[in-house]
Amino acid sequence: MSGFSAEWLALREPHDLAARAAAAVALDLPAVAAGMRRGAQPLEVLDLACGTGANLRALAPRLGGAQRWCLVDHDPRLLAELPRVFAAWSREQGLVLREDGGRLHIEGPDWQAEIGWRRIDLAGALDAVPFGHAQLVTAAALLDLVSAPWLDALFGRTRQAGAAMFFALSVDGRVGWEPPFEEDDAVHRLFAAHQRRDKGFGPALGGEAPSVAADRLEALGYAVAQSRSDWQIQEGAMLQALAEGMADAALEQAEDGGARTRVQAWRTRRLAAVPRTRMQVGHVDLLAMP
Repeated sequence: MSGFSAEWLALREPHDLAARAAAAVALDLPAVAAGMRRGAQPLEVLDLACGTGANLRALAPRLGGAQRWCLVDHDPRLLAELPRVFAAWSREQGLVLREDGGRLHIEGPDWQAEIGWRRIDLAGALDAVPFGHAQLVTAAALLDLVSAPWLDALFGRTRQAGAAMFFALSVDGRVGWEPPFEEDDAVHRLFAAHQRRDKGFGPALGGEAPSVAADRLEALGYAVAQSRSDWQIQEGAMLQALAEGMADAALEQAEDGGARTRVQAWRTRRLAAVPRTRMQVGHVDLLAMP
């Protein structure tokens, strides 16, 4: 699986939170959590490709009540960051955090979470993921990286556990710049083709991920609800990172020197225009109930 740095995850997190807030009205997660709870027992949440825990930080306050999270990622560097990142977040939010036997416990005003984590290669060792006790399986910014067969395997294991699913921030292929440039469409086509490359899970779904996931879940008997969770970007560092990343991917995908020259020219123009640029990147949040 392609790696992601802690710095990139930190840069995108505030934009993810804003996008999630836009989708939250249509997807009533507190009601979902209330319906899944087994009496006074904690809600069991399995978070796949957790990175540095941004999905928990976004969802735990919304789910409310007692929760027990198992965070899974393949990258030991990101997992090693979890105690530090959660400690900083807890201080900023006025939460109570304590460590106990290699697990974290966070107490909010109307929620509490026990947090553990495991290093597992999701691409090659899905059978090692502890689905058995999960009531909610979740991930953020994952579905567009995986293949349809891998998605089927994930859904099959989750269905066997009887768990609900919530997948946040899946790219759906919509990208818009203001001001627009003539070269935007050509760069976006190359970028979209690059998104479909194998990221370790087989040929990636890219922008088709939300629709493919919804169709497969409905075929399995899940009730599926979706809501847009688009990035609306005006901040300079994020715009620069996105322009650089899109250009790098387009250059890798370009097949001839002329195309590479056009991408390089687009990069130069886009970076020069950052102070007066706005960008929208289409994402979808998807909730599936058994």
